[in-house]
Amino acid sequence: MYLALIIFGLLTNTLLAVLVGFLGARRRIGFGWTFLISLLATPLIGLIVALLSERLPGEEKKWGCVGALLTLIIIFGVLIGGVVIIALVFG
Repeated sequence: MYLALIIFGLLTNTLLAVLVGFLGARRRIGFGWTFLISLLATPLIGLIVALLSERLPGEEKKWGCVGALLTLIIIFGVLIGGVVIIALVFG
């Protein structure tokens, strides 16, 4: 049972790191560094670092802050879903 929770946590963290990395791909920091920071720290720290990084020059502003907002919604949705699953398993 604990192994399943550990695997779920690792997969969730990796998925969120990839999502944050895609956000960082449109910034000076790039996908690789954003992904690495998200894996080593947390996806939330990676998101903050990516958002603090400058945008790439010449890129049109299509989405504004919608991309960051969607990323935050996904992060919190996965976290809340994980808590609900853990509560159902151990509750």
